Amino acid sequence: MQPEQAQTYRNVMESLVVEEVEKQFQKLPVKVASYVNKAEVVAYALNRLPPLYATSERGWQQQRDRARREMNDQIKTAVRQAIAAVQRDPLRVVTPLKVEEEQESTAALQGLKELLGREELSWRDLVNAVENALIKTARGEITWRKRVNAPVHRTEWHDTRYLL
Repeated sequence: MQPEQAQTYRNVMESLVVEEVEKQFQKLPVKVASYVNKAEVVAYALNRLPPLYATSERGWQQQRDRARREMNDQIKTAVRQAIAAVQRDPLRVVTPLKVEEEQESTAALQGLKELLGREELSWRDLVNAVENALIKTARGEITWRKRVNAPVHRTEWHDTRYLL
Protein backbone atom coordinates (compact mmCIF):
# COMPACT_ATOMS: atom_id res chain seq x y z
CA MET A 1 0.00 0.00 0.00
CA GLN A 2 1.36 3.41 -0.95
CA PRO A 3 1.66 6.20 1.63
CA GLU A 4 -1.15 8.73 1.61
CA GLN A 5 -0.49 11.58 -0.81
CA ALA A 6 -1.94 15.03 -1.17
CA GLN A 7 -5.30 15.22 -2.89
CA THR A 8 -4.86 14.28 -6.51
CA TYR A 9 -8.44 14.76 -7.66
CA ARG A 10 -10.79 17.72 -7.72
CA ASN A 11 -14.39 18.37 -8.61
CA VAL A 12 -14.54 20.86 -11.50
CA MET A 13 -18.12 21.75 -10.60
CA GLU A 14 -16.97 23.38 -7.36
CA SER A 15 -15.05 26.15 -9.10
CA LEU A 16 -17.76 26.65 -11.74
CA VAL A 17 -20.47 26.93 -9.09
CA VAL A 18 -18.38 29.37 -7.03
CA GLU A 19 -17.87 31.51 -10.16
CA GLU A 20 -21.61 31.49 -10.87
CA VAL A 21 -22.44 32.32 -7.25
CA GLU A 22 -20.13 35.34 -7.46
CA LYS A 23 -21.78 36.49 -10.71
CA GLN A 24 -25.29 36.16 -9.32
CA PHE A 25 -24.39 37.78 -5.99
CA GLN A 26 -23.22 40.87 -7.88
CA LYS A 27 -26.75 41.22 -9.27
CA LEU A 28 -28.42 40.90 -5.85
CA PRO A 29 -29.43 43.94 -3.81
CA VAL A 30 -26.67 44.69 -1.29
CA LYS A 31 -28.98 44.10 1.68
CA VAL A 32 -30.01 40.66 0.42
CA ALA A 33 -26.45 39.65 -0.44
CA SER A 34 -25.28 40.65 3.03
CA TYR A 35 -27.40 38.06 4.82
CA VAL A 36 -27.19 35.18 2.34
CA ASN A 37 -24.42 32.75 3.22
CA LYS A 38 -22.40 32.02 0.07
CA ALA A 39 -21.10 28.72 1.42
CA GLU A 40 -24.65 27.48 1.89
CA VAL A 41 -25.57 28.59 -1.62
CA VAL A 42 -22.56 26.76 -3.08
CA ALA A 43 -23.31 23.56 -1.13
CA TYR A 44 -27.01 23.66 -2.04
CA ALA A 45 -26.22 24.08 -5.74
CA LEU A 46 -23.50 21.42 -5.77
CA ASN A 47 -25.87 18.93 -4.18
CA ARG A 48 -28.14 19.36 -7.20
CA LEU A 49 -25.46 18.99 -9.85
CA PRO A 50 -23.43 15.97 -10.94
CA PRO A 51 -19.77 15.97 -9.90
CA LEU A 52 -17.09 16.14 -12.57
CA TYR A 53 -13.76 15.02 -11.17
CA ALA A 54 -10.35 15.43 -12.74
CA THR A 55 -6.93 14.09 -11.76
CA SER A 56 -4.74 16.01 -14.21
CA GLU A 57 -4.48 19.51 -15.65
CA ARG A 58 -5.60 18.24 -19.03
CA GLY A 59 -8.53 16.37 -17.51
CA TRP A 60 -9.42 19.45 -15.48
CA GLN A 61 -9.57 21.60 -18.62
CA GLN A 62 -11.57 18.98 -20.54
CA GLN A 63 -14.12 18.57 -17.75
CA ARG A 64 -14.33 22.34 -17.32
CA ASP A 65 -14.94 22.88 -21.05
CA ARG A 66 -17.51 20.07 -21.07
CA ALA A 67 -19.36 21.50 -18.06
CA ARG A 68 -19.44 24.99 -19.56
CA ARG A 69 -20.65 23.63 -22.88
CA GLU A 70 -23.20 21.08 -21.65
CA MET A 71 -24.21 22.21 -18.17
CA ASN A 72 -24.00 26.00 -18.11
CA ASP A 73 -27.79 26.44 -17.88
CA GLN A 74 -28.05 23.76 -15.18
CA ILE A 75 -25.37 25.50 -13.12
CA LYS A 76 -27.10 28.88 -13.42
CA THR A 77 -30.45 27.37 -12.46
CA ALA A 78 -29.03 25.44 -9.51
CA VAL A 79 -27.36 28.60 -8.16
CA ARG A 80 -30.52 30.68 -8.66
CA GLN A 81 -32.56 28.04 -6.79
CA ALA A 82 -29.92 27.85 -4.07
CA ILE A 83 -30.02 31.60 -3.49
CA ALA A 84 -33.81 31.50 -3.27
CA ALA A 85 -33.77 28.56 -0.86
CA VAL A 86 -31.07 29.98 1.39
CA GLN A 87 -32.58 33.47 1.58
CA ARG A 88 -36.01 32.16 2.55
CA ASP A 89 -34.98 32.00 6.19
CA PRO A 90 -32.50 34.83 6.90
CA LEU A 91 -32.87 34.52 10.69
CA ARG A 92 -31.93 30.85 10.76
CA VAL A 93 -28.85 30.30 12.89
CA VAL A 94 -26.22 28.16 11.23
CA THR A 95 -23.24 26.60 12.94
CA PRO A 96 -20.53 26.25 10.28
CA LEU A 97 -18.65 23.00 9.87
CA LYS A 98 -15.43 22.83 11.78
CA VAL A 99 -12.61 21.95 9.51
CA GLU A 100 -10.57 19.57 11.63
CA GLU A 101 -7.43 19.70 9.48
CA GLU A 102 -7.50 23.48 9.45
CA GLN A 103 -7.82 23.60 13.22
CA GLU A 104 -5.02 21.08 13.65
CA SER A 105 -2.72 22.99 11.31
CA THR A 106 -3.47 26.26 13.11
CA ALA A 107 -2.68 24.63 16.46
CA ALA A 108 0.51 23.10 15.05
CA LEU A 109 1.69 26.44 13.68
CA GLN A 110 0.97 28.11 17.01
CA GLY A 111 3.01 25.42 18.78
CA LEU A 112 5.91 25.98 16.39
CA LYS A 113 5.72 29.75 16.92
CA GLU A 114 6.06 29.19 20.66
CA LEU A 115 8.77 26.56 20.32
CA LEU A 116 10.88 28.64 17.96
CA GLY A 117 10.07 31.93 19.70
CA ARG A 118 8.84 33.54 16.49
CA GLU A 119 5.34 34.97 16.72
CA GLU A 120 5.52 36.22 13.11
CA LEU A 121 6.10 32.67 11.79
CA SER A 122 3.87 31.56 8.92
CA TRP A 123 3.62 28.35 6.90
CA ARG A 124 5.42 30.13 4.08
CA ASP A 125 8.61 30.69 6.09
CA LEU A 126 8.40 27.62 8.35
CA VAL A 127 10.96 25.50 6.49
CA ASN A 128 13.57 28.27 6.63
CA ALA A 129 12.87 28.91 10.31
CA VAL A 130 13.26 25.23 11.21
CA GLU A 131 16.40 24.94 9.08
CA ASN A 132 17.92 27.98 10.81
CA ALA A 133 17.02 26.58 14.24
CA LEU A 134 18.66 23.25 13.37
CA ILE A 135 21.82 24.97 12.12
CA LYS A 136 22.01 27.11 15.30
CA THR A 137 21.44 23.99 17.40
CA ALA A 138 24.26 22.15 15.61
CA ARG A 139 26.57 25.13 16.27
CA GLY A 140 25.60 25.15 19.93
CA GLU A 141 23.93 28.56 19.64
CA ILE A 142 20.59 27.15 20.77
CA THR A 143 19.87 24.58 23.44
CA TRP A 144 16.52 22.92 23.85
CA ARG A 145 14.50 21.99 26.89
CA LYS A 146 11.32 20.01 27.01
CA ARG A 147 8.36 22.38 26.99
CA VAL A 148 6.56 22.55 30.32
CA ASN A 149 3.11 22.34 28.75
CA ALA A 150 4.07 19.68 26.22
CA PRO A 151 1.82 16.64 26.39
CA VAL A 152 3.52 13.53 27.72
CA HIS A 153 3.01 10.53 25.47
CA ARG A 154 3.38 7.31 27.36
CA THR A 155 3.62 4.04 25.55
CA GLU A 156 2.75 2.04 28.66
CA TRP A 157 -0.58 0.29 28.73
CA HIS A 158 -2.84 1.18 31.63
CA ASP A 159 -6.15 -0.46 32.32
CA THR A 160 -7.80 0.22 35.67
CA ARG A 161 -9.60 -3.13 35.52
CA TYR A 162 -6.32 -4.87 36.31
CA LEU A 163 -5.14 -2.74 39.23
CA LEU A 164 -5.12 -4.33 42.69
